[in-house]
Amino acid sequence: MSIEVTDSNFQEKVLQSDKPVIVDLWAEWCGPCKMVGPIVDEIGEEYNDQVVVAKVDVDSNPETPTKYRVRNIPTILFFKDGELKDKQVGAVPKNTLLQKLKPLLD
Repeated sequence: MSIEVTDSNFQEKVLQSDKPVIVDLWAEWCGPCKMVGPIVDEIGEEYNDQVVVAKVDVDSNPETPTKYRVRNIPTILFFKDGELKDKQVGAVPKNTLLQKLKPLLD
């Protein structure tokens, strides 16, 4: 399951989370985002008790992508303990995202 996150609640939902957080930065008009979105959702379902999956619409929430220097979408950010630990830019297979997530679960 994923949650919608905005610039105004990013601090609370992502940075203050007691679980690792995957943040999917996307836009409605972005074709590759539509390919990656369901993969991220699937990871959220599979790791529901271990990780939070957050979605940020970059068109409606410009502060977050600016703060994390996101220039291309989709961009997936990986947070743990309020810190950015890893980043993936572009459409990639599920396995690539899982490789970035696994170290955060230890």
